Amino acid sequence: MPLSHVQRPLYEVKANLFKGLAHPYRIRILELLAGAAEVSVTDLQAETGLEASHLSQHLAVLRRHRLVESERRASHVFYRLADRRTAELLSVARSLLLSMLEGDGGRLAQAQTLPQIPDGPATVDTAATTSEPAS
Repeated sequence: MPLSHVQRPLYEVKANLFKGLAHPYRIRILELLAGAAEVSVTDLQAETGLEASHLSQHLAVLRRHRLVESERRASHVFYRLADRRTAELLSVARSLLLSMLEGDGGRLAQAQTLPQIPDGPATVDTAATTSEPAS
């Protein structure tokens, strides 16, 4: 059954979510953000090893797809997940990856060496998990 004119925009939003996830460095950035309430651009750069311009481009994509939010404080910019459920999505994706690789011992071993996805900050403001995107 084809998508109706009402359904199509909703599927486009969903597709854009996955476009935001469609790069290894963006996934790693989100994993880093999943482990903290917020992370500075300086720390993201150190953890990813990306040049500032490349990191900036990836962060722009994540902002555009409403996966992250930023806040400038003096000369520093801090990022956080726009919705804490993104951390759950990353965890499920990792679990799915490991399941998919079960028949491929070499790649499974490689996948098991990926950095752990942190459980997140000790306290999470549940009101912030469904924050509205800024206009």
